[in-house]
Amino acid sequence: MKIIVLLFAIVLAFGATLVKSASDKEEISTRKVLNEYKHNGNMLPVVEVTAPRA
Repeated sequence: MKIIVLLFAIVLAFGATLVKSASDKEEISTRKVLNEYKHNGNMLPVVEVTAPRA
């Protein structure tokens, strides 16, 4: 019985580690994208509005 409880605890710990590393990876990728925007300045496209003169 103790072995089953121990195996169950190991599986839960491994699952928690996987979930934590997945969330860390997502956070790192979000930081990377935000840093790219920060270093590249204004990355919005330039829009020119043209209208006929009245």
